[in-house]
This record gives sequence, C-alpha cells and structure tokens, in this order.
Amino acid sequence: MAGLTYRGAGVDVDAGDDLVERIKPLAARTRIPELLGGVGGFAGLCGLPKGLEEPILVSGTDGVGTKLKVAFATNVHDSVGIDLVAMCVNDIVTCGARPLFFLDYFATAKLEVDVAHAVIAGIAKGCEDAGCALLGGETAELPGMYAPGEYDLAGFAVGVVDKKKLIDGARVAAGDAVIGVASSGLHSNGYSLARKTLLDHARLDLDAEVPELGETVGAAMLRPTRIYARAVRAMLEAGLDVRALSHITGGGLPGNVPRVLPDGIGVALDATKWPLPPVFALIQRLGDVALSEMRRTFNMGLGLVVVVPADQASRTIAALEGAGERAFHVGAVEAVPTETDFEARVRFV
Repeated sequence: MAGLTYRGAGVDVDAGDDLVERIKPLAARTRIPELLGGVGGFAGLCGLPKGLEEPILVSGTDGVGTKLKVAFATNVHDSVGIDLVAMCVNDIVTCGARPLFFLDYFATAKLEVDVAHAVIAGIAKGCEDAGCALLGGETAELPGMYAPGEYDLAGFAVGVVDKKKLIDGARVAAGDAVIGVASSGLHSNGYSLARKTLLDHARLDLDAEVPELGETVGAAMLRPTRIYARAVRAMLEAGLDVRALSHITGGGLPGNVPRVLPDGIGVALDATKWPLPPVFALIQRLGDVALSEMRRTFNMGLGLVVVVPADQASRTIAALEGAGERAFHVGAVEAVPTETDFEARVRFV
C-alpha cells in the first residue's frame, strides 16, 4: 500500500514549477535597469534610481475584489491581472512616485496552470503599461480553501519619489483647477452592487449584447482599469505644478478627493463636463439606484483627479492627452468651513 503524498493531498508541486518556468519570459519583458536577478529566488532585488537626493519609498497593496466572479463566469482571466496592477500602481503615483516593482499573490484550491498563466500574463502587461518590473510573487495551492475553479489575487507595488518632489496636497488652494481623467468604466470597484443589479436583479446574461453598452455585459464588466502611471509622469516631465492627485476607487469622488485636500478646502464639480460611461447609466436605470448612491460607489467616469493652478489647466489637459488619456476641466477648488463633513467637501453643481 502506497503512502500518502503531497499530490494526493491536493498540492501539485510539478504544476507549480511548470508555472514558474512559464512566468519567467513574461517577467523578463518588464525588466527595468534597477532590477537585480530574476524570478525564482527567495526574494526579489531592486536598486534605487540614480540622481535622487532624498529618495522616499512609496508602497501600496490591493486586490481585484468580486470582479473576479465575472472572470470565473466568463473564463476570461487575463484582464483581471491588469486590474491588479492598476489598483496598486494608481495609488502610489498619487504621491508623484515612479513605480519600480510589483509582486503578486495568487491563491487557488487546485492550480490550473493555463488559468494562472493567463492571470499572470495580464499582470505582466499591467507592469509594462506602468513601466515597472514584475519582481516576483507567490502561487499558493490551498485545497479546501476556495471553491473549484476559483482563485484570489493580491498585489503589492513599490515606487520611489524624491522628497522635494513629493505630492501631498498641502499646497492646494481655493481657485485651483480640478482636472478629471477618464476611466474605462467600472474599473475594479462597486462590483457587489454592479453584479447584484445587472446579473441578479435584471438577470442579464454576461454574453448578452446590450445596445446601450455597444458590447456584451461581460465585456463591459471585465474592461480593465486604466493605469495612470505614464500620464502622471507626462505631467511632471512637462513641469506642471501638480498639487494633488486622487485615485478614484471605492467611495467614488466624494470618498476619495477629500483625502488629498487640506482642512477647510473642498471642490465644486460640474458632472456635465465629462462623459458618463454607459455601464453606469445602465446600472442606475435597471437598479433604480439613487444618484447619490451611484456617486459614492462608482468612479462615474473619472479614474483620476488632478489639482493644478488655474492658469495651468489647458497645459495639463494637453499633457494628459499627449499621454493617451482623455481629460476634462471638471471644476474648481473652493474654501469650505473646517467643520464640513468629509464627503460634503465634494459639491456637485
């Protein structure tokens, strides 16, 4: 009678080794000059860029959330890897940081190498878009922890900024311009409400073509989060006085813009100044969702908000559009009473 084995307990070490070999060329495409070594060691090594007087490391971590449920249902797995990178990198660039490297954590009950490779190929694509290295990660096969065919993802990004160039929102003042940078749609937030509305309440099929979307429900829900690292770098290299940057994630505009504003400062936004992606209108209509609930759940078409002096608004938009983004002058900074509630510091006009 043969003894018990790790494979028999549900963990296939050979599959894990095969995945590592398939990942190596993906990671190689993301290599940056500061990188030391490659994938496969116990730790990833990365040096600091030269020429920084007082380098500050900036880090961020996030996941993809219940958007993964859509990937499982459609068997489309590469786009969520891009989301994973975007959600981490877009956070750290709000400090003016240059993303240096990214690590991922992929956990599943049973490792399906082709699925995992698709996910990590998306992660590598996200790293290329962000200009950072895929430094390493962890693949965990955990029998009994996850439902068959499902997995979870977490990501970790590290960047660097010279202390004298740190963007912290401290210099934001009344009269400054607010520039909005377009999102690609839902990004990776609000999926519990989006899925509840579109799939459970309205009973739409993920492969159904919806005229007001111009595509299938699944395609709209899986469109990857935009990565704004190159756009932020373009603004900074253009010499613009970027005073604050806000990544619009869970909590929407009211929940994120005030995070980068000094006390006694708010913003007035004109929602007619930027286009609303059709997926939001569909969710609002089919779920009879209040506008206030939409605004505090979703990005509503803006994935990044930039604050600059008013006389630099046009130059800022030009720099963002030159980096491949769509950008709009969406409002202005204004003084508010210091006791104003957090979310009320974002006023829609």
